[in-house]
Amino acid sequence: MKSARYLGKGEIAIAEVPIPETGPHDVLVQNIYSSICGTDVAVYQHGPGTGHRIAVGGEFGHETISCVVKAGQQITEFQVGQRVYPYPRYARGNTKQAGTIGGFSEYILIPNARLNHSLYFVPDQITDKTACLIEPFTVGTRAARRSRPKPSENAVVFGGGTIGIAAATALKWFGLKKIMVCDISGFRLSKARALGFEVCNISSDPFIQNAVSCFGAAPSLLGETADIDIFIDAAGHESILKQFMEYGKIESRFVSVAVNAAVRNLDLLHLTYSQQSIIGSGGYTPEDVRDVLAMMESGKFDIESIITHEYAIDQLEEALQMAANVDESLNVVINFSV
Repeated sequence: MKSARYLGKGEIAIAEVPIPETGPHDVLVQNIYSSICGTDVAVYQHGPGTGHRIAVGGEFGHETISCVVKAGQQITEFQVGQRVYPYPRYARGNTKQAGTIGGFSEYILIPNARLNHSLYFVPDQITDKTACLIEPFTVGTRAARRSRPKPSENAVVFGGGTIGIAAATALKWFGLKKIMVCDISGFRLSKARALGFEVCNISSDPFIQNAVSCFGAAPSLLGETADIDIFIDAAGHESILKQFMEYGKIESRFVSVAVNAAVRNLDLLHLTYSQQSIIGSGGYTPEDVRDVLAMMESGKFDIESIITHEYAIDQLEEALQMAANVDESLNVVINFSV
């Protein structure tokens, strides 16, 4: 089989390796589509240590929709031909390998396969291309859930990439009516607008004035501000937390889902008197998988529309470069049938 191997900063190889042997309790799946994650791009551009635990010489990729092609003798829950979502935390039997399950390989061996643990069935109503976005949508859904949303509230999501769009979509699924997506890419904002979200290009438009116009006004510790209950940071720029501290209304919440290792200073007295909350969100749980499957199965959202480019596995390097171009792409996928 073809299997992409990470060789270090700016270098990958498509290797020919043996298809894994299937033991009595294992399931072998063949990938149909795999989506490129921002951490895949980061480790390709900047080298080891900047994304998931991707080892030099190892396979990578973790956002995939697959098909069962072989089931071990002791397997009773899965049959050849069934579409499945490999749940990265448990797909390879090692939670530390969640970011490197082999999404950019033609086949993945799922050891000790269990239904609704390492593999989930994908409903027929969900297309293959939409289904390869299950994993990033669980990340965004987790961030939305962590914000403790209520249907009467307003939210702003900073970052119009896949995770940001996923978080905004989940907030709408949870009942919020007004959600704004902020980014510096006009291309990505056009995709967000087409999905029904308010948008603000924060490189050219004054954020707080646009937010007041969209949501109305509310009190903050420093005076009148925009009536925003939830700030979700899916971009990671240091200015976003600063804006929350400066413009967040009384009792507003900030959720950080962006991967960012920077150390920040906080005015805890301001945080105390404004009764604001800062919340972390990382990864996902089975609860988020169930929500995303229901969200996608409902057909209420044109999720597939955020996929802007697709490539063959032999074109992975070109695909990673395109995924890094925020002015021309949003989500980029690998199609294993070409």
